[in-house]
Amino acid sequence: MLCDLLEAEGYRVSAAVHASRALEYLKGEDINAALVDIRMPDVDGLEFITRVQEDGYSLPIILMTAYGTTDTAIQAMKLGAFDYVLKPFNIDELLLTVKKAVEVDRMAREVKALRQELAGKAPGEKIEELIGRSPAMQEVYKQIGKVADTDYTLLILGETGTGKELVAGAVHRNSRRKDGPFVRINCAAIPENLLESELFGYEKGAFTGAANKKLGKFELAQGGTLFLDEISEMPLGMQVKLLRVLQEKEFERVGGTRTVKVDARIVAATNRDLSQMVHEGLFREDLYYRLNVVTIQVPPLRERKEDIRLLAAYFTQGAAAKLGKPVHGVSEEAVDVFQAYDWPGNVRELKNICERAVVLARGVLVTRDELPVTLQPGFRQEAGIRWVGQTLQEILSDVERNIILHALKEHNYNRTKTSQALGISRRTLYGKIKEYGLDSLIQDEEQGD
Repeated sequence: MLCDLLEAEGYRVSAAVHASRALEYLKGEDINAALVDIRMPDVDGLEFITRVQEDGYSLPIILMTAYGTTDTAIQAMKLGAFDYVLKPFNIDELLLTVKKAVEVDRMAREVKALRQELAGKAPGEKIEELIGRSPAMQEVYKQIGKVADTDYTLLILGETGTGKELVAGAVHRNSRRKDGPFVRINCAAIPENLLESELFGYEKGAFTGAANKKLGKFELAQGGTLFLDEISEMPLGMQVKLLRVLQEKEFERVGGTRTVKVDARIVAATNRDLSQMVHEGLFREDLYYRLNVVTIQVPPLRERKEDIRLLAAYFTQGAAAKLGKPVHGVSEEAVDVFQAYDWPGNVRELKNICERAVVLARGVLVTRDELPVTLQPGFRQEAGIRWVGQTLQEILSDVERNIILHALKEHNYNRTKTSQALGISRRTLYGKIKEYGLDSLIQDEEQGD
């Protein structure tokens, strides 16, 4: 009956009475999911799950169990089962569980293929965020291919968190300089008085504390690529010195007189409008034109939302593997929340949220309940705040109060679920409820129920 039901839904079904026969199917056929009874003639369902894992298979396994054996089903979930269904079956629930399992397997295969593709292009490199099959990302890949083998100065533009450094790394790996070093420096992270010595190095005795000669980033990048991140934040005085290096291909270390020739490709990146900064006198026009020879624009995540599902699956599975949690992917309702969000922090924000959600996840899929309240539809409209005439502390308090209130409503005023969603303790939540006068509102809701 079960086989007929699944075949009627369009699935190709292979049936086995014994676990040993089922394992043979796995070796010879392309199986997307397995429905396994807790009771089998040769082994039980838990042993079957263990054997499948030992043989290196990672397909979703759905355990079928009776009401009296739910403890065993929970144990199976801990072993890595995808889900369990209770006998007698609710047909709709069974079919929905199978559908989810097959979808998770499909996404897992796509992620695995993507990992293999990326590993082939860049062994050992962390390039997770440079993932996507959208037209916008395909255009980025084309541009990387076009500019990689040139030595022209490259300017990468894009919002924070879009993956500009990853694009720079991809350019380097596909260039003639791929066997040379890829050296990074964040121009905004180093104080102005130290930036020169970081870039150009210094001679012994150049200043107090310079006990030995030190090579700068330009020398460390010889034969390779130097990536200047957040170039827009470089002080004007340093911009003059960088311009000279770009023009003359040489420099001197701080405190030195010997000229050092530069043999490194320069790749710069910024999240700001350099032309506007030139107009405002914040960035040198001559340096801007030196840098702006070839550009690559990295699209924000909101302009390539078709990549969100794949990215979320990739990040979720990666985090689950690190944490040793049986989380296989992201539920459809969570994906819907992701799709409705604007992602001001772009791919970096998505990655952080997926990793946090895996920590909070209590099942095999990340659900809407594990997502931050600020992502939930309607939050920004509901949390509309009149900030005129308020101090910073008053504004922050208003924001926090609205976040807590929205979370309480989302979880039907269940304080345990609300505290978990907000990532705070129940004690902290109780204190905030009292601080913002929300306790009377909660009592009204509870009485109304």
